[in-house]
Amino acid sequence: AVVSTQSGHYGRGSMVLLAASVCTRKGNVLLSRQFVEMTKSRIEGLLSAFPKLIVTDKQHTFIETESVRYVYQPLDKLYIVLITTKSSNILEDLETLRLFARVIPEYCRNIDEKEVSENVFQLIFAFDEIVALGYRENVNLAQIKTFTEMDSHDEKVYQAVRQVVILFLRNLK
Repeated sequence: AVVSTQSGHYGRGSMVLLAASVCTRKGNVLLSRQFVEMTKSRIEGLLSAFPKLIVTDKQHTFIETESVRYVYQPLDKLYIVLITTKSSNILEDLETLRLFARVIPEYCRNIDEKEVSENVFQLIFAFDEIVALGYRENVNLAQIKTFTEMDSHDEKVYQAVRQVVILFLRNLK
């Protein structure tokens, strides 16, 4: 059974999502968000190994290695790839993957390299709403959109002050 804990995490806490990435079919990484402490060389190694592990005639959407599990879904010419611990719950992993896959079209009109690259920061912000410290947050697509679109009062104050300073500096000249 799926439960929501007081911390807002989804499930029973067994899932540890190491990273979420979007890459091309050839393995070029367009974006990768790590949710736990990990060296750059470690994530690069894991992601470079991923395309070599895919067997094209299989229907599986996950691959297990000695150290991690790749849970992935093709999206047109791209893959959304979640890298989890092997002890994570595969059903939770697949449900989380579906949410990640639904987020991408919300920010990209076309699911291609150009669109993902142009919207990389919005996608990362959305990814951060789905996972915190490796654990799935109890959120849905509508909540993610709301959270990422929220205006910050502090940001508005900063922008207003910035405009006043710019006008003041222009008047000094």
